[in-house]
Amino acid sequence: MTGQRRRLALRGVRGSVAKGRDFTRAAMGDWGWEHNQTTEDALLVVSELLTNASLHAGGCEELVLTVGDSLRIEVFDAERTAMPVTRVARRGSPGGHGLHIVERLSDRWGAQAHATGKAVWAEIEGHRLSTGMPAGTGELS
Repeated sequence: MTGQRRRLALRGVRGSVAKGRDFTRAAMGDWGWEHNQTTEDALLVVSELLTNASLHAGGCEELVLTVGDSLRIEVFDAERTAMPVTRVARRGSPGGHGLHIVERLSDRWGAQAHATGKAVWAEIEGHRLSTGMPAGTGELS
């Protein structure tokens, strides 16, 4: 499974968030990562990244899933700002929570500029997906 990459073109596609979730769910099933809490967390990360691209970066261009020691989720958009802005989320009010959710559920996340825009990415360690271990937990040495 290591080294596999799957791509979903989303430029101009209606319902890109739902299509991206379905695409991710199918890929994770093929990779044997299904039916645990960490898999659901990964689907939520995909939803948040796609929603942010749709609402704040002119739309989604592509979703890329790469498997190595971790699952890397990348959402490409056409906005050239290097890093997404995290708004201060107000308790009880809608909006401003997406990147905080991504930060809490992933092991690492960030953004990388490319020739026509940027990719916002998140990584979830493969052992967490295999065991369903939540973010921030690990074995004590």
